[in-house]
Amino acid sequence: MSDTTAGTASKKSSFNIVQLLLEGRAFFALIAIIVIFSILSPNYATVSNFLIMANHVAIFGLLAIGMMLVILNGGIDLSVGSVLGLTGVFAGFLMQGVEIESAGVILYPPVWAVVVLTLALGAFVGFCNGALVAWFKVPAFVATLGSLYVARGVALLMTNGLTYNNLSGSADLGNTGFDWLGFNRIAGVPVGVIILAVVAIAAGLLLARTAFGRWLYSSGGNERAAELSGVPVKRVQITVYMLSGVCAAIAGLVLSSQLTSAGPTAGTTYELTAIAAVVVGGASLMGGRGTVRGTLLGAFVIGFLSDGLVIIGVSSYWQTVFTGAVIVLAVMLNSIQYGGKGKRT
Repeated sequence: MSDTTAGTASKKSSFNIVQLLLEGRAFFALIAIIVIFSILSPNYATVSNFLIMANHVAIFGLLAIGMMLVILNGGIDLSVGSVLGLTGVFAGFLMQGVEIESAGVILYPPVWAVVVLTLALGAFVGFCNGALVAWFKVPAFVATLGSLYVARGVALLMTNGLTYNNLSGSADLGNTGFDWLGFNRIAGVPVGVIILAVVAIAAGLLLARTAFGRWLYSSGGNERAAELSGVPVKRVQITVYMLSGVCAAIAGLVLSSQLTSAGPTAGTTYELTAIAAVVVGGASLMGGRGTVRGTLLGAFVIGFLSDGLVIIGVSSYWQTVFTGAVIVLAVMLNSIQYGGKGKRT
């Protein structure tokens, strides 16, 4: 073997290792976090603590999956945190009873009806976002930023700035079971984690096994080329924002049931955590690149890091600093990984 051939092989091997590290960075980061915090705290690496942390991650993971679908399309959804707060408040409003003054009665809808109506509200907000982006050509950043304020304002108006408490319901009124989402476990696993797994599997199948998934990747990679190829680009845009709204609504239901209360300020800045999880998971903010698996890993990286800092007694202010640093590092690594490649075509 000549020196030139040997040098080429060496460079190729080095390049493959770098690519492996870049593509698997979320997984390696999660392993590193678990090892480091296990050394720093004997209470970190226990099954019970992992389940508790996973239950916390479920909220961010649900938001991140919806956010990933939007980012795959080349967009952004800044409203998911406010939609979480709004849908939680809406569920609390329904659980407290809907008064019909003209009839002099108060209706207490069953929990299944509360869930369906709350998911419909999330889908409606997502539809409004998608319509602004697809039909009226409003930049996604501006459209969803406006929705962020509108949704938060509506939540504050509904509650007058207060919090709906004691959402566990009453057997006499037939609306019990709301807290089941937050406190019950199936085979020892919190229901929130199971819901996250179901949503993740559904999203993975949607992307891998359906025409919509192919449309989403192609329109996110090159919208004009996808449109010329017959892809219903506008329908895809509206659909991903609706799915993002539904994911935010599910997160709102799970969080409200965990707290058995719903406040209008719930979910503040959660949209940033969701974006961080998607980016850490290897998705490109330019669109067309990303996976459900990577997004889940990113959510667990953010969640396990935050909870680990709490366990070892680090100030919440420093947690914000670390989260910001992780976002910047992840974007920098994405730039290295996708630099010069442009969008996926």
